[in-house]
Amino acid sequence: MDVFAYGTLTEPDRVAAVLDSYVYVGPATLTGLRPVEGRYPTLAPGGETAGRLLRTDETAALDEYEGVEEGLYHRVSVPLDAPDGHPDRAAVYVGDPERLDADASWPDATRSGTSRPDGSADSDRGFAERVAAYLERADVRVRLTPEKPRLTEE
Repeated sequence: MDVFAYGTLTEPDRVAAVLDSYVYVGPATLTGLRPVEGRYPTLAPGGETAGRLLRTDETAALDEYEGVEEGLYHRVSVPLDAPDGHPDRAAVYVGDPERLDADASWPDATRSGTSRPDGSADSDRGFAERVAAYLERADVRVRLTPEKPRLTEE
């Protein structure tokens, strides 16, 4: 699985403490979401975020590190723009701003502000639902950033 890392997981020492097997694929940019600081870094709608593309099969270890089961972060899948031979999608961990004390807000799940079939208002939808709805409407994607060739003196 390819994962867009934008916070502590951009640090090799931290990743080595969490995962047994991984590789950094290269620098990457996440468009459609911007970084927001809180107790831990998270993302909010709009802008873009610089980071790194990380490849690992240890999804359970990453989910545990990110507190997915506790609802601290949610793992979502977005399109990955990369050369042939790479997966079509990358995982991104998005933290709940309320749980992380981050100044970020996510739009209601629908633009109309109407009620859902069960009668509850859209603003009552949970964080994961608001993120999923935003990802359906917005062009959020990870782009593997080509590394600039290093100039060498001869």
